[in-house]
Amino acid sequence: MFRHELPVRYGEVDLQRVVFNAHYLAYLDDAMDTWMRRLDTRFEALGWDFMLKRAELVWAGAAGLGDTITVDCQVVDWGRTSFVVRFDVHVGERPVLTADITYVGVEPGTNHPIPPPPEVRRHLGEPVGSV
Repeated sequence: MFRHELPVRYGEVDLQRVVFNAHYLAYLDDAMDTWMRRLDTRFEALGWDFMLKRAELVWAGAAGLGDTITVDCQVVDWGRTSFVVRFDVHVGERPVLTADITYVGVEPGTNHPIPPPPEVRRHLGEPVGSV
């Protein structure tokens, strides 16, 4: 599992004083990119990149201005060229969002699917549960 934390900034909240829903995908993207760059700051040099194929987000609450969002990430399924990451987002102990995102490994600069290199799979780990 990988944990990523980030603060909610003024420009990310709406008139209801909570994070505008579209920003959550950016938070998840930031968490995933940070996780991958812990393997190698230039992981694309491995001859592999990944693209989002499907995202399912379910809200349990809201985050607001001044909150620190914690994003816990873990792989829950591997395919031949794809993998599913579960993101659990919370503020302290309060759940905010759960998301399952399916990514497809691709040749860098293309959308041609390819399997991940062994070091990527080792870095992200084996599934911890089922989708």
